[in-house]
Amino acid sequence: MEKTAEKHILHKRKPYLSKTDPTDRFNRPIAGSVNRLFSNTYAVMHTLSYSFTASRATREESPEVYGEGEIVKAVMAFGLVGFLTGRVSQIKSIPTKPFEGQKTGTSGLRKKVRIFQQENYLANWIQVLVDLLRLVGDSTRGSSCFMFVFLQFQALFNSLPPEAFKDGVLVLGGDGRYFNQEAAQIIIKIAAGNGICKLLVGRDGLLSTPAVSAVIRKRKANGGFIMSASHNPGGPEYDWGIKFNYSSGQPAPESITDKIYGNTLSISEIKLADIPDVDLSSLGVTIYDGFSIEVIDPVTDYLELMEHVFDFQLIKDLLSRPDFSFIFDAMHAVTGGYAKPIFVDRLGANMDCILNGVPLEDFGHGHPDPNLTYAKELVDIMFGENAADLGAASDGDGDRNMILGRHFFITPSDSVAIIAAYAHKSIPYFQNGPKGLARSMPTSGALDQVAEKLNLPFYEVPTGWKFFGNLMDVGKLSICGEESFGTGSDHIREKDGIWAVLAWLSIIAFQNKDKKIGDKLISVADIARDHWATYGRNFFSRYDYEECESHGATKFIEHLRDLVSQAKSGQNYGNYTLQFADDFSYTDPVDDSVASKQGIRFVFTDGSRIIFRLSGTGSVGATIRFYVEQYEPDVAKHDMDAQIALKALIELALSLSKLEEFTGREKPTVIT
Repeated sequence: MEKTAEKHILHKRKPYLSKTDPTDRFNRPIAGSVNRLFSNTYAVMHTLSYSFTASRATREESPEVYGEGEIVKAVMAFGLVGFLTGRVSQIKSIPTKPFEGQKTGTSGLRKKVRIFQQENYLANWIQVLVDLLRLVGDSTRGSSCFMFVFLQFQALFNSLPPEAFKDGVLVLGGDGRYFNQEAAQIIIKIAAGNGICKLLVGRDGLLSTPAVSAVIRKRKANGGFIMSASHNPGGPEYDWGIKFNYSSGQPAPESITDKIYGNTLSISEIKLADIPDVDLSSLGVTIYDGFSIEVIDPVTDYLELMEHVFDFQLIKDLLSRPDFSFIFDAMHAVTGGYAKPIFVDRLGANMDCILNGVPLEDFGHGHPDPNLTYAKELVDIMFGENAADLGAASDGDGDRNMILGRHFFITPSDSVAIIAAYAHKSIPYFQNGPKGLARSMPTSGALDQVAEKLNLPFYEVPTGWKFFGNLMDVGKLSICGEESFGTGSDHIREKDGIWAVLAWLSIIAFQNKDKKIGDKLISVADIARDHWATYGRNFFSRYDYEECESHGATKFIEHLRDLVSQAKSGQNYGNYTLQFADDFSYTDPVDDSVASKQGIRFVFTDGSRIIFRLSGTGSVGATIRFYVEQYEPDVAKHDMDAQIALKALIELALSLSKLEEFTGREKPTVIT
């Protein structure tokens, strides 16, 4: 057997077996540290269970690895005792005090790096989260390792038989940004100190957000930590973030994040294991007193899932055509580690199709947000003389995407609508048709048109991917999206950038599968225009005003709520007649939970909309966003520039809201 198998079994880490002599060949602990061996036994046997046949073969070929087999004999001899006494020892209790402002936003806790670098700042939040998880012993197997159950689901889990529970396993990974390495070690030590049995960690601490969701679901883990501030910039002076996804792979709901915040205000103690930093650079298992850390390949589980969802041969045939070109901009973020294994190694694309493919802690001094402003390098290529047929980009943690054709931009709202319209024809996972469609409230109504024409259930939810999860879990929803460059489906419980790129490759491949070399290919622009001709075009634009002064932003929203309270149906606003105005509220059809004050809407009789909301994804100040949308069924007008088509509506939004007066901003930071 290859030597890598040895690493998978014991990872060559002697300190946890011998406290006296690091050169000991794994036999002295049997005589001198029996109690320590007992506490390791469960984890060792758990690790050996990967393949008892393989471990026997390794012993025969390399008996010196095990100290002439003595450690294996000890495991077998003391197995029962190990199962009964497995525990984490050398736990330190560290006094701490609360920090203000640890309130989780739309996508986790996000602050500047220097805030997280304060002593105990991150540790407090992790400890509070762990405390909110109920430790349940698995009496059936006699193990003192624990599994984790959210308090809100306590009654449900208590009704299940013991064999329904899994040993406590959590996933840990992130986008590779600055501070992730230090944060990973903090999380590992707190996990070990609080009874977690096992952590699955991406190599080098890397796992895209979609991959974390995929790993949780495939390996039936109890949840996962995601170290990311998503599309926000990284580096010592910039942003860092953390969020928790639970056992379905979806972000923790507000009922949990609200409890986390409440408990951060009273925390007084942190429990962590006194263990050395764990080497996360190579695959394998490290074991400390009944607690194991398995370093896994970040790509394997995710790639396997993508092969299940898509027809890879169809895509491979497209990418092998000499008359088709493709470029993917990883923006020096986490998907740089996925691009080569998927697009090049598996699908046969040329290596030069990958732009900015090396993940960097500061994203190459860039802003890893795939839009027309921050993905300038890709945009310049796609609107230049040597444009590719398909251009795509993904963000910091790999959950967002941007799609471009040759000299053509696909809005995120149109992207999810087009994917939904073609899914049953071009993507095997949806061969029986989607179960339902959904979008976030600010996203344009393009998806609504598809749902109506295909007679599919449709849902409008607040911004935040967690609101899609409940619908997916009960089989009501298959494909969904947000105007903020998030697109995905029920294959996982997160939006998924590479999934969206593969979906577009599938659509293009399907549309051109009968084209011979030399025939004119159906382009991204052709697909979009054909879609508009069938469903109509929803002209859409978003204006972002980032890092606004918080007081002014609050006054701005108060002003808009005053306007809503005074608004009346039939009221005229220039050439537009008001149908209704409100502050969007959502009642979940699955659990009846209510999310209120989710965005201020002015909806007009012709279907046009103006929407205002504060974003919850920034780390400093307030980000104000307003959205304008206008439906146009006339094919002759479909090629108009969106900013021209929406000019009157944009001017109305600015005058109605008095945005400049409240914020002092004359121009937006980003226009989409």
